[in-house]
Amino acid sequence: MEQQSSNLMSAQIHFVNARFSLVHIPLHRYKAYLQPILRLVFPVDPPNGGAQHGFSWANRYPFLNISITPTECSIVCLKSLAEELFNTTAISTTNSNDAIIFSEDLVVMSVEGEGLEAGKRVLELTSPLALAGISIFFITTYFSDYIIVPARSKGQVVRALEDRGFRFEESAEAYVNPAARRDRNRSSTSSFGHLSPSTPPPTTVDELQSRTFALLERHGILPRVDDDVRLLQCAGRRNDSDSSPTDEMALQVGLTKCLLYQPRFLSLTLTENEAASLLLDRQLISNFEPNNVLLGNKEDFLIPIMLDLQPLPLEATGIVCGVAGKLAGGPADGPLSNAIEMLYLSTARTGTVMVEEKDLGHAMEVLRAEKKIGEK
Repeated sequence: MEQQSSNLMSAQIHFVNARFSLVHIPLHRYKAYLQPILRLVFPVDPPNGGAQHGFSWANRYPFLNISITPTECSIVCLKSLAEELFNTTAISTTNSNDAIIFSEDLVVMSVEGEGLEAGKRVLELTSPLALAGISIFFITTYFSDYIIVPARSKGQVVRALEDRGFRFEESAEAYVNPAARRDRNRSSTSSFGHLSPSTPPPTTVDELQSRTFALLERHGILPRVDDDVRLLQCAGRRNDSDSSPTDEMALQVGLTKCLLYQPRFLSLTLTENEAASLLLDRQLISNFEPNNVLLGNKEDFLIPIMLDLQPLPLEATGIVCGVAGKLAGGPADGPLSNAIEMLYLSTARTGTVMVEEKDLGHAMEVLRAEKKIGEK
């Protein structure tokens, strides 16, 4: 654990200076909102609060994620654009068959660093947030990792980071950890998402994980694997001497093709400083020709383990964090050598953990074992 904490010394956490909204679109309404989605991905003019000087269409926003999964279309975008493109009134109820803009304002944090695999790093960083009772969303991309929290919780987030040894550095415009210290109850890589606000937050990582699986069990939510879905993590090329206008056009055409036909699985993340990041069904790769338009290994597939969280109340979204924590940390009292390498994606009503094909059996064993523990 000491080595794990010291590896976080290089981590930097940057708050994106904007307010965001979460949008949920039921799949049967996807086509009705296709034009607003395309306008969001390919804006004619830079949006208010977005990058005004980006050289690429992919750098128009401080942050944007559009994810289409087998259960929903989920969007995290600038609050002003959510209200302009998807609804005129923010609502907070799920009793609707139309698009929902959740009323909670969100802030986005980017996590950058070296020394730990992406999943372990973000889980280590977010475990103190979970133990502080802060709701969490995770998005892993090709270049960075992002933590999304309610805007009202930003002060709590800052305090939790400072308790962990982080401090704000003006030169980096980010929170850094110059002397990561070990915390007896927070040294695990496990993390947790939302609990009902009326429920006191857990005091230990073991309790945190137990609550996660108890809540899933209570609502009959089981991890599901679609044997036909194989995912690839890719990215567009940066706008530099190695790229060309042809590459940019090919990427845009490929994305348009994917979005037009309601992909089975696609997650697109755009930011001000990075090229477009994609997590997509391998069957979509043919839309991006020539093949060198996308960076990334086209042979290493990821298997998604999906949790349909629609039966849960809104405040319970993000439970994927608890499941991901179990996979990343192995047994609560066990060594990190048991950890399963993974990526993860939190959306409005779905939690998705992605593992390599060779780890799928082990991952499902871990989840089934945890379920059996809850039944005792």
